[in-house]
Amino acid sequence: MRDGDNIREVAALGVDYIGMIFYPKSPRFVNMISTHAGIIPDKVSTPQHNHEGTALVGVFVDEMPQNIITRVVNFKLDVIQLHGNESPTLIRNLRATIDPDLRPGIQIWKTIALPASSDRDACRQAFADARQYESCADALLFDTSTPTKGGSGQHFDWSVLGDYDGALPFMLSGGIGPDDAALLCAFSHPKCMGIDLNSRFETAPGMKDVQKIKSFLEQL
Repeated sequence: MRDGDNIREVAALGVDYIGMIFYPKSPRFVNMISTHAGIIPDKVSTPQHNHEGTALVGVFVDEMPQNIITRVVNFKLDVIQLHGNESPTLIRNLRATIDPDLRPGIQIWKTIALPASSDRDACRQAFADARQYESCADALLFDTSTPTKGGSGQHFDWSVLGDYDGALPFMLSGGIGPDDAALLCAFSHPKCMGIDLNSRFETAPGMKDVQKIKSFLEQL
């Protein structure tokens, strides 16, 4: 998200996280020309310091560490979501630089792309690759593999997550839409910590349909 009023309205619904994409190729790109005060309403507080409010997640794709750090400071991010080919070493170095001096307690999530088709072997390999992040990340985000790095509106086969037995909790992503409440209620995994809503709840890139989200949350 990137519109202050829209962020305020969605945060008022009681969502736990608001995401901002700092990937220049994304139609949802948050340009640094936008000041923190202009894009983020004061009402969206930082729970790591106030123990309430909605946490701010910055999404990055193979970004230079210094640029990530700059945005953590300028936008007071609570979570860094890495959506590219970032290594465990980069994650460790990022955390050491940011926590505790710049943003104590910041979380780092690593996205793992899964094929849209039910390719069990490919998914098992992805889960095996994800294990390298268990010593450095706080959580994973399972998304559908696409050339656009997310926001495609495409599902992957959630049943493949039955093969995931890693230590890290995960967010479920990948084309979740207004008609998926029943499917989500039927989905169960001991490591699932939440769901990610994006393109199928938009009126335009970066603008969320508040009523659709409200109705969806009521169904859940």
